[in-house]
Amino acid sequence: MRTTYITAFVIALLIGAWLLSGQLTAPAPTPHPSLAEQNRRAGVVADDEAPARVRAQISRAQPKTANIQIRGRTGNKRTVVVKAETGGRLNERAVERGQRVRTGDLLCRIDLDDRSARLAEATEALRQAQIEFDGSSQLAAKGLLSDTQIATVRARLASAHASLERIELDIEHTSIRAPFDGLIEDTHLERGDFVQPGTACATVIDLDPMLLVGRVAERDVAKVDVGAVASATLIDDTTIQGTVTFVGRQSDGTTRTYAVEIEVPNPDYAIRSGMTAQIEVPTETLLAHRVSPALLALDDSGALGLRTVGADSRVLFTTVRIVAEESGGVWVAGLPDVVKVITVGQELVVPGQRVEVDLQGGGGMPASTPTAPTDTPVDEVARKKANPAITANRAAHLVSAS
Repeated sequence: MRTTYITAFVIALLIGAWLLSGQLTAPAPTPHPSLAEQNRRAGVVADDEAPARVRAQISRAQPKTANIQIRGRTGNKRTVVVKAETGGRLNERAVERGQRVRTGDLLCRIDLDDRSARLAEATEALRQAQIEFDGSSQLAAKGLLSDTQIATVRARLASAHASLERIELDIEHTSIRAPFDGLIEDTHLERGDFVQPGTACATVIDLDPMLLVGRVAERDVAKVDVGAVASATLIDDTTIQGTVTFVGRQSDGTTRTYAVEIEVPNPDYAIRSGMTAQIEVPTETLLAHRVSPALLALDDSGALGLRTVGADSRVLFTTVRIVAEESGGVWVAGLPDVVKVITVGQELVVPGQRVEVDLQGGGGMPASTPTAPTDTPVDEVARKKANPAITANRAAHLVSAS
């Protein structure tokens, strides 16, 4: 039994010594090079290689207006639910939904009932009060009436005037009229309905001018000026233009955005309220280049840019800013006025590498990269890591270039 324990102990000791010897003799791990170091190595390799063949085109800057993109909607300027100011039975509704009206047009008419009789009564009461006041004034001039009696007669005359004005105003309120030019969006009464003060007759909306309503981010609000001419594309691809009339001063508590309103003429009421609109507000005009979005790339720090060819036939990476977007291309600023933009083979080269350029339309060989010497496998691996798109895109670029 004792011999078994000794044997097991010796075996365990030998295994532990074997494991420990591997740790002591293992080489120190080599740190993985950074992306910048990989690009540096690729540049060294590029200097030793023959110039890579790429295709480029000469781009010249053109004036382009930068716009702020705002997601918004159309909205009518005013919406009023016209209500009755007196009571009675509805005698007539003069409008239908969708009908255009002008200021003062009749919407609904309430039956007069006994208002005509009350008007006649108030008229005669005023005539009587006027006669009494005239007679009392003559007597007062002769000193036959006291000031108190004259004041009483004058009060009755004023009361008669007020009574007549009240009934006239009540009769006027039996005709409910449009407060402004607009369109009847909805009706709320039918002939024969009993109307009380505050009962809705019809909803009138003002569609001219139409408003474009949106919200602009706090970083861009200072670029929007009242009076600027803005444009918008509606959901049905209709393009409209208007003038900025309002820029908010108080931000939304949740989104930190500011309200913007643009007035658009709409005399024929062709623009509907509530439609989605993509609004563009111009901010500045500057020189920019129109390029394909596929040519844009990121540098080591994540900045957006383009690969171009410098005067010494070396690749340059220039950071750019997108000014505007349109179908088939983007406008970018930050490049020289005249520049050679690499259009084929940009993923196969790195900044600082020497290249041989075929100008666009001039024919020539497809873009390619010379094979690295067989005795520098580490540098070749680093070069491929510095250009991760090389494996996936190399075949496609060779085909398109040819």
